[in-house]
Amino acid sequence: MRTDLVADLLTCIRNGLHAHKERVEVPWSRLKEAVVKVAVEEGFLKEYTTAEEKGHRFLRIWLKYDAAGHPVLRGIRRVSKPSLRAYVKVENIPQVQNGLGANVLSTSRGVLVDREARKLHVGGELLCSLW
Repeated sequence: MRTDLVADLLTCIRNGLHAHKERVEVPWSRLKEAVVKVAVEEGFLKEYTTAEEKGHRFLRIWLKYDAAGHPVLRGIRRVSKPSLRAYVKVENIPQVQNGLGANVLSTSRGVLVDREARKLHVGGELLCSLW
């Protein structure tokens, strides 16, 4: 039984990048789709779609590589875990790789990247870091 949906999503993406896969498929959830949408908007992933097969929905995620064949997404880390949640105020949202990466937050305004959360002046749960 899977209990940490975001960690499973990040692990699947990380494993797909290490194996140089073109795409990965993961079971669908609203939270997973929101996290992937943020990663696509930030340019770390190419694109995603939702599909349904035999009554089960899943996310199909296309991974992004540069011209040399290296993954655009160099690192991905789960910050808030079920055993230890990490909540931050807007003033305390950390930068990732001196602004080259992005933090994904679950806020009262939805799942946002750290830059948008600062702009909207909202804090929330720090889900993961991408760089």
